[in-house]
Amino acid sequence: MAIPLTPKERLIVALDLPTVAEAEAMVTQLRDEVGVFKIGLQLAFAGGADLARRLAVEGYAVFFDVKLLDIGQTVEHAVRSIIGLGVTFVTIHGYPQAMRAAVAARGDAPLRLLGVSVLTSMDESDFAQAGYFGRIREQVIARAGDAKAAGMDGIVAAPSEAAAVREVVGPDMLIITPGVRPAGTDAGDQKRVATPAEAIAAGADYLVVGRPILTAPDPATAARAIVAEIAAALRRPSP
Repeated sequence: MAIPLTPKERLIVALDLPTVAEAEAMVTQLRDEVGVFKIGLQLAFAGGADLARRLAVEGYAVFFDVKLLDIGQTVEHAVRSIIGLGVTFVTIHGYPQAMRAAVAARGDAPLRLLGVSVLTSMDESDFAQAGYFGRIREQVIARAGDAKAAGMDGIVAAPSEAAAVREVVGPDMLIITPGVRPAGTDAGDQKRVATPAEAIAAGADYLVVGRPILTAPDPATAARAIVAEIAAALRRPSP
């Protein structure tokens, strides 16, 4: 049986910063407050891969959020390269062919593969403009089923779809929710958002939070407040 995650382990902080130096300074401030550090595309192309390797060597859990999507062979080669970084998680766009290629390349390595469903910056209008038919919720549910069939370890979805995803993937796959905003904070470019408590209540295992922590006057205090909200939500009885 898996050891339950602590509230702190459930918080993923997105290091969406322009330089490695700024990211390292933020890690220093938050090292005792959060469970996982996320390196996304902005930082990945500014030395973030080397930072990911260093953080992994130092014992941190690292979420390498590069949303891989290409032909199967290219995805396989990319996953094998990422295994060498020693990170904990990597994201793959939730297309069946790409996810199957990632699973094949991962083999027995401890890297955990996460399928990205529909970006939380999209609403129904954005979804239609991108050429998709139907509703976002339907697409997220379909991609969750594809991720499970491919052998992925988890799915990335908005908090509003977490409960529906859980019904599809069952208790063992991870659900990671970006678009998390503490009450009273600016949603920014995120459109399908929820508070930390709402995301936990919906069934999320991990919450991704960036700007509400990075731009806070005291990032460590902001992170502690979110962890406290996660802890309180976990103590509430299930409906």
